[in-house]
Amino acid sequence: MRRLLTGGVTALAVLLAAGCSTRSDDDPDPGRQNSPAAQETETASSGFGTLKGVCGPGTAEKSTAQGVTDDTIQVGVLSDVGFTKKSEFVDTAEVFTSWCNDAGGINGRKIEAVSRDTRFTEVRQRTIEACKEDFALVGGGAALDSLGVKDRLKCLLPNFPAQSSQIGAIGSDLQVIASQPTAGYFQYSGYYSWLMKEKYPESADRVGVIAGDSPVTKVMSAQFEEAVAGLGGKVSYTDLYPASGVSDWTPYAQAVKEEGVRGLVFLGDFASLAKLEQALTNIDYVPDWIDANSNAYGPAFPQLAGAALAEQHNYAELFATAPLESAADNPATQQAVDLFEKYAPGKQLTYPALRAFSSWLLFATAARDCTTLTRACVYENARKNTDWTAGGLQAPFDLTSEEPTTCFAVVEATAEGWRPADFEPDQGAFRCDGPAYKYKGDYGKPATLASVGKSLSDLK
Repeated sequence: MRRLLTGGVTALAVLLAAGCSTRSDDDPDPGRQNSPAAQETETASSGFGTLKGVCGPGTAEKSTAQGVTDDTIQVGVLSDVGFTKKSEFVDTAEVFTSWCNDAGGINGRKIEAVSRDTRFTEVRQRTIEACKEDFALVGGGAALDSLGVKDRLKCLLPNFPAQSSQIGAIGSDLQVIASQPTAGYFQYSGYYSWLMKEKYPESADRVGVIAGDSPVTKVMSAQFEEAVAGLGGKVSYTDLYPASGVSDWTPYAQAVKEEGVRGLVFLGDFASLAKLEQALTNIDYVPDWIDANSNAYGPAFPQLAGAALAEQHNYAELFATAPLESAADNPATQQAVDLFEKYAPGKQLTYPALRAFSSWLLFATAARDCTTLTRACVYENARKNTDWTAGGLQAPFDLTSEEPTTCFAVVEATAEGWRPADFEPDQGAFRCDGPAYKYKGDYGKPATLASVGKSLSDLK
């Protein structure tokens, strides 16, 4: 995979975190017409989970779309890898494209993924570069993703991100995300309803929020405060901590104890959370629950928190993605594990990588079903999926709806590592009875084609 190298950055990290046929689910559609892939013999290596014939050989029709030749499709992968040093989106692109190309590509065209390193503050520069060369953006994400949205819309560049962070980007036009978040809605309604109403009902009116002092997490803090109240709870304590870090977390721990916080929301980096939990343990205070959030989901957080996890109760919700710990019981997750071992030995399969894999699968199946490969066809095909599961990596997600899924998946951190929580799942690894909470506050709107003088009819 070709990688573009760009200049450095000194900013602090955001504390987050033509005609076409289609298929609207994970099962093969017997009605697919005119697709070159349908004329080829399917091989075992071309499928993923319940998805059949994701990639394969074929005789693709000529396309005049940018980034497309008779033999290749060039797509861009945005990531902050130069700043965060986390290569999970780049690694996933390498794994997926290697697997797909070995299987024959997309109707015979090989995928060429170009890593576009946004280095935290250079989102707009990388987006403008992608506008000049790429067919689409796939399987990436940047903390300050709204910085490049208007440029992307001006050049009519579709985006299939693994994650979307800022309000201007979440739900923006020409963006198809394979799972949550959904614009205008609290994404953790099912999870928080379980925490506050079922698992720890006495915590509901004693919720605290500690957030990193950054533009993104300040807005998130306000959203969480509203949503907790909207779901029947109450935020009784809020605080910010400096983005540059805290040398002693004891004062924060003491404030949490003095305020009687029983449920703690932490919106920041997991290394800081680990130190806070050690401070809480040192003063003998244990809230009923701590939402460590998915940023902490991985082996590093339990290692950093250490013995504190024998006392503190940490949970995270994974946007209805099957936990890595369930791989033995989930063929799609196990297949992702196996592909990483084959194509990226030594690289870690992470939760963001699983989300990126779902985005790659969505893009590939949408492109596969185009008679003539165009941006409009791929975008329209992707948007027609009503129960996208990425072959079983996640709970069904309706891409035609503007409402969030009712499904959620909860994991719990222990001193031995992460494990699925006992949250009474009712559909495999997921529970699908969560309520929807739509924000009443004005937190901004996603960017639209109309805001840059374009419309969907301009997409070719």
